[in-house]
Amino acid sequence: MDLWADFLKNDQRTIHKWTHYFPAYERHFARFRNLSITMLEIGCGRGGSLQMWKRYFGPFAQIVGIDIKPACKAFRENQIAVRIGNQADPAFLKSVVDEFGPIDIVLDDGSHRMQHMEASFKFLYPLLQRNGVYMVEDLHTCYRPRFGGGYKKPDTFIEICKNYIDELNAEHTKGAVERTDFNRSTVSMHFYDSIAVFEKGRHLKKHAIQIPRPVVAPTAVATAAVRPKAG
Repeated sequence: MDLWADFLKNDQRTIHKWTHYFPAYERHFARFRNLSITMLEIGCGRGGSLQMWKRYFGPFAQIVGIDIKPACKAFRENQIAVRIGNQADPAFLKSVVDEFGPIDIVLDDGSHRMQHMEASFKFLYPLLQRNGVYMVEDLHTCYRPRFGGGYKKPDTFIEICKNYIDELNAEHTKGAVERTDFNRSTVSMHFYDSIAVFEKGRHLKKHAIQIPRPVVAPTAVATAAVRPKAG
């Protein structure tokens, strides 16, 4: 199933997405299709994206939407659950994870407010499955004051991500950056226009090797010609 084509022919609940997001969705979510997974979407919108993910991931997927608006309960259907609460409330998030976890995918399309995005990430990311994916979209709000954003404002999610890049590379900083659970569980970070993606995975020993090994030339031994003595 092509997610972009499905979006264009949608005739169910309204889906509101930026067109340039779809290649990123396919790149990071395709490996979960037709598996028994749980996806948590923060922000239910008009309900159409919940249905889109249900179609995309297939019959074994549990889609969970959370939103602060009680009216979103109307979006519930087979494979789609909706829970009402604040995405920045750890107690609420814990109740969702306890009920539906473990979570394989989180897509934050919620309030887009800086403190909310950070609070959701800090609570949910450590609880994500070992090979899970956490995607935050609409990060253009990081530059908009009405969402708590601003260019180079230190508490925006964009600036927080820049610090996570250092954490990802903590082993190479000679102690300048402390190793953390984020460092030990994260294998990659990806950035697109308005999107940040964090991918978890198993870390193996990191070492650089050369194959084939270079041939080391034997050490040249300088020899001096001995001239016969005169007479």
